[in-house]
Amino acid sequence: MGLSCSLSFFISLLRSNFLFSMKDEIVTTVQQGGILQVYHVGPLCVAGFGGRDILDTFSVKYIRDELLELVKEHHCETLALDLTGVKLIPSGMLGLLASMRDLNIELHLYNPSEDIREVLEITKLNQCMQLHDVEIPY
Repeated sequence: MGLSCSLSFFISLLRSNFLFSMKDEIVTTVQQGGILQVYHVGPLCVAGFGGRDILDTFSVKYIRDELLELVKEHHCETLALDLTGVKLIPSGMLGLLASMRDLNIELHLYNPSEDIREVLEITKLNQCMQLHDVEIPY
């Protein structure tokens, strides 16, 4: 199964867990030059890193800018981030995730690695966001 099948599966899984309105929009193209891949926008925004480990080409500033633009432009109330393939999150990214609650954004992290889970538990950030493990067919 290809990437588009995985995205379809992931979005259908999210649809079963969240209420969608007919105004919600599925984004099928990836922003050119962006680190973040946006799969769905609306009150529920779904984004990820395309199965890449973000530390290789990562800049917290660019991710922060992309995420803030995404949630503000689409009046996001719930942000679901697919962390499939991401091994570690730098401290700047942890701060960014924590700041989402200051914007009244409900945060869901999908498929965080064991190392990411451990850091979230140590920092107690796992108490302000929901963690999910889902099998994504490839």
